Amino acid sequence: MLFMRSIDALHKTYIVVNYKIPMRTANPALNQKTFFNYSMGNTVNYMTLDGTVNKSLTLLLLVIIMAAISWNLTLAYPAVAIVGLIGASIAGLIFAIITIFKHTWAPITAPIYALVEGVVLGVISSIFEQQFSGIVFQAVLLTFGTLLCLLFAYKSGWIRATENFKLGIVAATGAVFLIYLATFILGLFGIAIPYIHENGWIGIGFSLIVVVIAALNLVLDFDFIEKGAEHRAPKYMEWYAAFGLMVTLIWLYLEILRLLTKIRSRD
Repeated sequence: MLFMRSIDALHKTYIVVNYKIPMRTANPALNQKTFFNYSMGNTVNYMTLDGTVNKSLTLLLLVIIMAAISWNLTLAYPAVAIVGLIGASIAGLIFAIITIFKHTWAPITAPIYALVEGVVLGVISSIFEQQFSGIVFQAVLLTFGTLLCLLFAYKSGWIRATENFKLGIVAATGAVFLIYLATFILGLFGIAIPYIHENGWIGIGFSLIVVVIAALNLVLDFDFIEKGAEHRAPKYMEWYAAFGLMVTLIWLYLEILRLLTKIRSRD
C-alpha cells in the first residue's frame, strides 16, 4: 500500500503543477494566449459544460467497468492481481504524464487512463473489502456525496475559487505529495515515518486533513471546467478537463478508503 500511495501522490502532483496552476492567473489575455490557445472565430468545435459532463461520465463508466472486472479477478487470482496492480499503477502514471504534456491526445489517453485506474481501484477495493466488510460501499457513498455537496456549494457561490484559494490548495496538495514521496523513499531503506500512517488519533487526523485537501481540489476542477467553457477552449479540452476531474475523484476515494480503514482497524 505504501507503493500505491506514492504512485497516487505522483499522479496528483503532476496534475496540480501542470493542470491547475495555469488556471490561477486572473489575466484573461494570458488565459487565452498561453493556456487555451484557441481561435475566437471558432464557433463550432469548442469546449462546453455539457460536453465535459458527458466525457466525465464516460471516463467514470470505464473506471467502474474495469474496477468490477479486476475486483472479481482479485478474488479468484490474488497473486496475479497484485502484479496487475503494480503494472496498472505504472501505466496510469505514464498515461497521466502523456495527457498532461499532450493535451490534444486527451481523447485517446484519458480513456486509457480511466481503464488502467479502474484496474487499480478494483484490486485495492477488493483487498480492503476482504479485510473490512462494507468499507468500499461507505467510501463510494462518501466520495460521491462529497462531490455533490461541493458542486452545490460551488454553484451556489458559497465556495469561490479565488486566486488565494487556488494557491492555498495547490500548496497543500504539494505538501501532501512531499510527505508521501518521503514515506516511499524512506520505506526503501526500512525507515517508517511514525504516527501519520498509523491508526492512532494522529494518523486519523492526518488522513482527515488529506481528505479535506483532496475534496477542495474538486473546486479547482469545477473552476477549470467553467473557465474553459467560458473562453471556448478547444473541443479536446473536454477530455482533458474530465481527466483532471477523474484524477481528483480517484485520489479522494483512495484517501477516504484509507481514513475508514484506520477508523475500522481500531475496533
